[in-house]
Amino acid sequence: MSVLVYTESEQGKLKKVAFEVASYAKAVADQLETTVTAITINTDDTSALENYGVDKVLSVSNSELNTFNAKGYAEAIQQAAEKESSKVVVLSSSANSKYLAPLLAVFLNAGYASNVIAAPSNTAPFTVKRNAFTNKAFEDMAISTDVKIVGVSSNAFGLVETSGSATTEAFSPSITDLGIKVESVDKASDKVSIADADIVVSGGRGLKGPENWGMIEELADVLGAATACSKPVSDLGWRPHGEHVGQTGKPVASNLYIAIGISGAIQHLAGVNASKVKVVINSDPEAPFFKAADYGVVGDAFQVVPELIEKLKAFKAQQ
Repeated sequence: MSVLVYTESEQGKLKKVAFEVASYAKAVADQLETTVTAITINTDDTSALENYGVDKVLSVSNSELNTFNAKGYAEAIQQAAEKESSKVVVLSSSANSKYLAPLLAVFLNAGYASNVIAAPSNTAPFTVKRNAFTNKAFEDMAISTDVKIVGVSSNAFGLVETSGSATTEAFSPSITDLGIKVESVDKASDKVSIADADIVVSGGRGLKGPENWGMIEELADVLGAATACSKPVSDLGWRPHGEHVGQTGKPVASNLYIAIGISGAIQHLAGVNASKVKVVINSDPEAPFFKAADYGVVGDAFQVVPELIEKLKAFKAQQ
């Protein structure tokens, strides 16, 4: 009756979030006095999972699942849960996991708690703490179903390394008609993705035009960060819609979020509130974003950002 955790990968490599959900699953397993089983799908090397509390890996190799398919992935996880007699299934809060979680809940007749930020406070009843109302409040949620699905909020629990060893077993779930066929995927491979980034540098209309985006990209490059933008910027066509963050775009839960020339509309704030530290650079001292910021710089971005880049480069050169 092990705790099952779905550990995500991309292009055969485990994502950072895989180690976070494995750490969470280990914490739950310790409370339940059981073990952790991970399911991986088309992952080349799973050995690192043993450093985060995984005792057993079910390795799925299926060419039909080379590209994400919510129904197919949910079926694979369902069969793994049934095989291991798992009563707790742990997922991340990535877009893909949030897409498959409701399907998995139906398949397993399970209750599902999303955006969970802490290990269970109680196991009988099984009670978890989660973000609610776009990260404006916390909720203690009890899951009363026999099987429970927990979606861990990104960057909330952290990585917890442990010593141990894991066995690996080939697992071949029976996948029915996927319903959707992916013909091709176009993806920028030379950039840090917003979902995986520890640092996100985001720009708004205060940059006055797409021709000024070079300093955003340069700052992101120096910091090893992902680039993002506000909704008006993507609507204007200055930046691709894939960089739009906020309540109506991609959610951000990074360690550091730097907002440059963004006033801070309520929809934008709702989508980035989960970031641990928020830095705002804006020439308008009355910009709403300053009320939500941990650090604020009132100044012209065209002066502040280049100076910041030079300071960071000088600091890195000394390391």
